[in-house]
Amino acid sequence: MKAWVFSGQGSQHKGMGEGLFEQFPTLCDKANQILGYSIQELCLHDPDNNLGLTQYAQPALFIISALNYLVEIQNVPPPQFLAGHSLGEFNALFAAGCFDFETGLRLVKKRGELMGQVNGGSMIAVLGIESEKLIDYLTQNNLVHVDVANYNTASQIALSGPTDELKKITKALDRKNGIRCIPLNVSAAFHSRYMRSVSDEYSDFIRQFTFSAPQRTVISNVTALPYTTADQIYELLSKQIYSPVRWYESMQFLLKQGVNELEEIKPGRILTKMWQAARDNFDKPQNGQPHTPTREVYHANNQQLISVTAKDLGCPTFCQDYRVRYAYLAGSMYKGISSSALVIRMAQAGLMGFFGTGGLSLERIEDEIKTIQKNLGREGAYGLNFLHTLDDPAREQALIDLYLQYDIRFIEAAAFMQITAPLIHFRFKDAYIDAKGNPVAARHVIAKVSRPEVAQAFMQPAPEHLLHQLVQNNQLTEQEAKIARLLPISDDICVEADSGGHTDAGVALTLIPTIIRLRDQMMESYAYAKRIRVGASGGIGTPEAAAAVFMLGADFILTGSVNQCSPEAANSPAVKDMLAQLNVQDTTYAPAGDMFELGAQVQVVRKGTLFPARANKLFHLYRTYESLEQIDVRTRRAVEEQYFKKSFDQVWQETKDYYVRSNQTHEIEKALRNPKHKMALVFKWYFIHTTRIALEGDKNDQVNFQVHCGPAMGAFNQSVKGTHLEDWHNRHVDMIADYLMNGAAKLFEQKLQLLCYSQKVF
Repeated sequence: MKAWVFSGQGSQHKGMGEGLFEQFPTLCDKANQILGYSIQELCLHDPDNNLGLTQYAQPALFIISALNYLVEIQNVPPPQFLAGHSLGEFNALFAAGCFDFETGLRLVKKRGELMGQVNGGSMIAVLGIESEKLIDYLTQNNLVHVDVANYNTASQIALSGPTDELKKITKALDRKNGIRCIPLNVSAAFHSRYMRSVSDEYSDFIRQFTFSAPQRTVISNVTALPYTTADQIYELLSKQIYSPVRWYESMQFLLKQGVNELEEIKPGRILTKMWQAARDNFDKPQNGQPHTPTREVYHANNQQLISVTAKDLGCPTFCQDYRVRYAYLAGSMYKGISSSALVIRMAQAGLMGFFGTGGLSLERIEDEIKTIQKNLGREGAYGLNFLHTLDDPAREQALIDLYLQYDIRFIEAAAFMQITAPLIHFRFKDAYIDAKGNPVAARHVIAKVSRPEVAQAFMQPAPEHLLHQLVQNNQLTEQEAKIARLLPISDDICVEADSGGHTDAGVALTLIPTIIRLRDQMMESYAYAKRIRVGASGGIGTPEAAAAVFMLGADFILTGSVNQCSPEAANSPAVKDMLAQLNVQDTTYAPAGDMFELGAQVQVVRKGTLFPARANKLFHLYRTYESLEQIDVRTRRAVEEQYFKKSFDQVWQETKDYYVRSNQTHEIEKALRNPKHKMALVFKWYFIHTTRIALEGDKNDQVNFQVHCGPAMGAFNQSVKGTHLEDWHNRHVDMIADYLMNGAAKLFEQKLQLLCYSQKVF
């Protein structure tokens, strides 16, 4: 199988196109009219030495490559696969029928003019060093203003940026350990962040044109994957100006499709050498066996084979860092509902779950950690929840001290509105510089967020005042604090949309793209060596929902509600029976007991329970009255007999006893001074009580069950009707993961096959 490729800027030379112009006089006349000068004179004689200028070189190269292509197809039909290096991508799209010759020339003319206007900066080619090692070198030496512009081969990379920094790199690396640094004859820092303004202006320009979908497979420089629609052309040609050219990956993609021959359309020659380098590396034995193509590709009128598995979804580095087989996590649920049994089962299945510590004592949490580590060891794939407690910072620190004592490596940070010292303490304790000189945080924080400003806080390095505080308290060393200044607080952001329990009722369709764009901005601002990943949670109860968030760009998914209706969840069987009968409309919002006075809400089950209505009634009473004594007798009797099944006085006595046992007598004193606060404490007892009876499964009081849950539970129930998963006794958490991920992969596979067939990509 064969591919044709087109070279980019740098391949121009005086005399190119000799013998071509006479063959295509009409096209040359049109080119002269569009350009305003003689293309023949420029290419053959270059009397004013303009071929070295971007605004002249780019249109000249496009024309010569296009005419050479037209000569080629007079003798043989073009192959199915096409690619172009930087500027050459326009020729590949022309050859694929996306636009005609005149349109292509107008596109390239404008591109050359815009890029030619940029002054400052330059590029160098670095040969003889792997890209990973070169990036490590840039990071270690704080060369944060230099970008990788081209990944040409495994050991040939082009850098772009300020000339002074590129000279430093050349001086440090050139002719050392077999490395060569060669300045490139360009006028600016192409394919770097410094071309962003050019890209924005070019994006506006190309919107005036209409494109057709590729009739052949064209590999994008930006993605190293095929174009599939005409609309992609607008986006990718604009992004290409400031994005690195992923040529090596593009060649690897072709090799995986079974391409074994490449022809470089004149006037270029260098791409043929790059192809040979890619092929030589591809042919090296892998684990003792030669590499073979993973996909077979055929023309549209033959059978097409496209395989997508659950392992293909999401970010591969996520799976490596978390040591899981899918980019999938089972999130935490308060009161240990996401139990140690759930966490252990997930780990034993090659996945990861988070134990739910919210509302549990430190003693109980320690016991559960011991149970988990007894079964999985300290190095097992498991995590614990870390819930922000705004009114009790001492508990946060005590919990982190416990996690560090047991060398916990993964936490799920939830409900944070601001960054706290204990969170920084956990993240950067034991941070180190690795053998390559890279800063490494030994511990992972998945930050669950539903607001961009909170996501931004987690994507930034630790606040300086907190680092100073931690160093002063001997909780971090100076070296650990130094590393904390180089890394984000969290390199995994989980966007939480409409979910069970505490929720901002966000919409995944708006939140995920917004947070991804914010991530891209933060990566550009801080020049982190490692990409911050963005995952999704909330509302994921079907394979279709999982596929949708992966399509939105999620690097991983985290499920919640669906896992509490499993044998491993520490819910009562009565609650699981209730959950298994839900439909998508059977949840609603109620006041949150832990933030009752603020009016915060949680999403709960409403089918089969009166809790939501009663919880909202209590909040209404709290807003209406200043004390328990002001409540009218009839209402008071209804609350005491139907809601509490105890008098207000009895509830107050239980509440006082709790605060005495927990050494929080200040709450009692505050209540005695402030009758409204006393009313709040009495009403909050109901929220604790309704959670307790649900966990215990007291069916005699089922109307008061408080069960946190989102509509994903109902969606899952409808999805599995008629299958073995309809019975919750069969819904083991790893089986839920397999169902969602394998189902999502199958959907991707089907859609890709349909798309490729309809667009005649193959």
